[in-house]
Amino acid sequence: MGRLARTEELTDVQREILATVREFVDKEIIPVATELEHRDEYPTRIVEGLKELGLFGLMIPEEYGGLGESLLTYALCVEEIARGWMSVSGIINTHFIVAYMIKQHGTQEQKDHFLPRMATGEVRGAFSMSEPGLGSDVSAITSKGVRDGEDFVLTGQKMWLTNGGSSTLVAVLCRTDSEDGAHPEGTAPHRSMTTFLIEKEPGFGRVKPGLTIPGKIEKMGYKGVDTTELIMDGLRVPADRVLGGATGRGFYQMMDGVEVGRVNVAARGCGVAQRAFELGVSYAQQRHTFGKPIAQHQAIQFKLAEMGTKVEAAHAMMVNAARKKDSGQRNDLEAGMAKYLASEYCKEVVEDAFRIHGGYGFSKEYEIERLYREAPMLLIGEGTAEIQKMIIGRRLLEEYRIQGRDRG
Repeated sequence: MGRLARTEELTDVQREILATVREFVDKEIIPVATELEHRDEYPTRIVEGLKELGLFGLMIPEEYGGLGESLLTYALCVEEIARGWMSVSGIINTHFIVAYMIKQHGTQEQKDHFLPRMATGEVRGAFSMSEPGLGSDVSAITSKGVRDGEDFVLTGQKMWLTNGGSSTLVAVLCRTDSEDGAHPEGTAPHRSMTTFLIEKEPGFGRVKPGLTIPGKIEKMGYKGVDTTELIMDGLRVPADRVLGGATGRGFYQMMDGVEVGRVNVAARGCGVAQRAFELGVSYAQQRHTFGKPIAQHQAIQFKLAEMGTKVEAAHAMMVNAARKKDSGQRNDLEAGMAKYLASEYCKEVVEDAFRIHGGYGFSKEYEIERLYREAPMLLIGEGTAEIQKMIIGRRLLEEYRIQGRDRG
């Protein structure tokens, strides 16, 4: 293992967990990742291995059967997994966000019911905000939940569900404008949203009355993991499956989940960038031109220098964002910065490694070809670069507001 992307001041337990995960990645993921990705095949055997390692319950409290680890530990594990194959980290991420939301916002009954089975991977989570015409404007969702006796009846179409087919629990954001479904005049849209916990069978098609999961969406990269739509047509959900037990809190619950999810995406960017650097620096020492390895050409050394610096910088910002959240402090600024920088640097490091490979980088026989198609997903997942810049800009203005300045 090289010296890049090391993390200081880890406990012995954290080091042991990371060493175990890295060994698993090197032995069980990297050797098969490209083959599975080219076939767009779900990595069942890898997922079973992650269950045995306890990674599905990494941040779930010990009282519910999890390991009770920090966000930092989780993010560092994700970084290692993404280094092997980013799609596997996506399988873990959506599960983790739903478990986190239940832990932070769920009723005691919801925690008791879901968290122990989520810790073992028996119940696997997915979450759903986006809709076909929505983009980043979450407040404009049109999916609705209307109260009907002891149930809510849900109607609407959702988009871009990671684990949509393989999951057994989906956290879905819907509009519940009032108990009778009418939107109170003057009410802010985000105050009229509710998160529902929908239990379902894995698979595609009509998975339960009123709920359809169409087939997988064909993607340029990020294959293996299933990305789907979700269609609700009169889906009945018991009122006790409203996250937290009360309507109108869904927007804040989802944003809390997305905030830690952004740390996860930053970690994925760091992992993919690390792997691209490893591939680039290795190939540069094996490939010869003009009588010497291309690593001895100054132009290639400059590329390696830039790539290594970007890997190190992205890792440092990701670790900072995770530690800020673990300390109980607000971290939307740090998470936004980490996600923005790590995803952009990941794209650049992957492209430089691709260039170092020359024509061979265009061949599917080389791993860098897969990374080149995977990196773009990080530019849009958990909020685009433009959204991150909006968050960062607003928070910086809050921090650096000139006191006493006339706001008119």
